[in-house]
Amino acid sequence: MVTICLLLISIWKNYHIPPPPFNGAQLPPEPIPSREKPAAIISRPSLLISPRCEQNLSMANVSGFFDLPTRLQDFMYYQHCKHFPLLLDLPNKCGGADGSSDVFLLLAIKSPPQNFERRQVLRDTWAQERPHKGVWIRRVFMSGTSGAGIEKRRLNKLMAVEHKKHGDILQWDFQESFTNLTLKQVLFLEWVKECCPRVRFLLNGDDDIFAHTDNMVDYLQGVHGNDGGDKHLFTGALMEGTGPVRENNKYFVPVQVQASDSYPAYCSGGGYMLSGHTANVLYRMSRFVALHPIDDAYMGMCLDRAGLKPSAHMGVKPWGLNIPLVKEDTFDPCFYKDILMVHRFMPAQMYLLWDQVNDPKLRCWSDGTA
Repeated sequence: MVTICLLLISIWKNYHIPPPPFNGAQLPPEPIPSREKPAAIISRPSLLISPRCEQNLSMANVSGFFDLPTRLQDFMYYQHCKHFPLLLDLPNKCGGADGSSDVFLLLAIKSPPQNFERRQVLRDTWAQERPHKGVWIRRVFMSGTSGAGIEKRRLNKLMAVEHKKHGDILQWDFQESFTNLTLKQVLFLEWVKECCPRVRFLLNGDDDIFAHTDNMVDYLQGVHGNDGGDKHLFTGALMEGTGPVRENNKYFVPVQVQASDSYPAYCSGGGYMLSGHTANVLYRMSRFVALHPIDDAYMGMCLDRAGLKPSAHMGVKPWGLNIPLVKEDTFDPCFYKDILMVHRFMPAQMYLLWDQVNDPKLRCWSDGTA
């Protein structure tokens, strides 16, 4: 009994208590991660309560509806639903709406509840909250709910514990699925409008990408005449001349969802960068553009509605690097030290690569230091 008591006291003393919310006006001499005040349910009326969205049963009358995969039937039943309550919120992540201009780069990372290990790796590597070259990098993970019954309650509890300790979880009360990634994006854009409307730039990406966030800050600081506040930027791996996949696979989009055979230009959803100005424009457009099961194509539709274009950036590699020599180590840090983003990595690979690309002793043939 004495041993158990001593163990409990030790755990209590070492439990991390979040410091006060972020105030970006002054940069500390060393990176100090922000810690969001715990809040299981949000208090902003505009996002807190929305009527439970009902099935649009008229979809059953669409020709060929019952021949579609169940996931697409469900998507069509609930396609009109764009408002879901937040379970875990971060109203002060950016220092409040008025202080959000102090956040230069907000890392918005899509991560379902079960991906605990990936989130922890990112917190320790490229998604560390820190100042770089005089500006702040901040982090949020975007999530819905997963599983059912006991499993769902267990995963929600895990998210709540992470939220309390790290202050970096946004969780909405909708079921995670591939077709609901678009819904997640729209809900996040609404949150940005409410809580971080003056953020300069954002990275929107998956939790299995490797992002060289220091390089991103360097690039964004060098974008001529664009501080993110009032000019358009949406850049990544540009996709042009594409259209809906009509074969029945993960990316299948039937004519019942989209009759047109073409998409507007968009950037691959593995990861892309955008200005805060563009994020706010996208949210406004999302109010008028019907949800689509392919989230990155949907962003292109919203851009097109606004009369805006995405652009290509050669440093964004959603399909990995093209390393021609078979005998080369594909995880040689010299291949990655100058890129912005590569998809995809396992957690252990992420740890190793981040450590190596930040090694001041790294020598590479490309910069003449090898």
